[in-house]
Amino acid sequence: MSIEPPESTVSPPEGSPEATVSAPSRRTFIATTAVGGAVVAGGLVAGPAVFGAESADAAQAPPGSRVSLTINGERRSVTVDNRTSLLDLLREHLGLTGSKKGCNAGACGACTVLVDGRRVNSCLTLAVRLEGAEVTTIEGLSRGERLHPLQQAFIDQDAFQCGYCTSGQIMSGVGCIDEGHTGSPEEIREFMSGNICRCGCYVKIVRAVEQAAHGN
Repeated sequence: MSIEPPESTVSPPEGSPEATVSAPSRRTFIATTAVGGAVVAGGLVAGPAVFGAESADAAQAPPGSRVSLTINGERRSVTVDNRTSLLDLLREHLGLTGSKKGCNAGACGACTVLVDGRRVNSCLTLAVRLEGAEVTTIEGLSRGERLHPLQQAFIDQDAFQCGYCTSGQIMSGVGCIDEGHTGSPEEIREFMSGNICRCGCYVKIVRAVEQAAHGN
């Protein structure tokens, strides 16, 4: 049984204080509060979106630099984010996808290229630090239809299976030969140890490097 007193159905006398300022009923008060709360809630929901839009507009683009370097004998200039690796510059900006992204942490050697004649892991090398450098990738080894001797040796010795690491293996092998570290199979293995072959073709890779270095 409700104990709420019934609402009065009798209008107050005209001119009385009750007629001028009448207190809202409980039902009217609840309805008004509910509508007002919904409006406020709607404003709160919209607030973060507005602030997010302002933050996005205020955000600045990441710093970039223009770098010029010679890649496979061709002078190239490109503007890149300062955080761009040489590997991403080659693959994403210049379309030279022969260098592979394996671990992207310098541990597998699949991204090996030559910079000024020295072997580097391109995934760990910032592109903006190579102003004026000469870069050689797997695409730049052959001379027209004529393969580099180490490329041909990899075919002759069947020194690959899946081929994913092959470009890095060949570039590292070229560096190993140019550095003079091909005196023995043991020396070749030591100086090629940074290049991982998940297919396990190490014996034939060493033979290929020997063939290219010594012609046997």
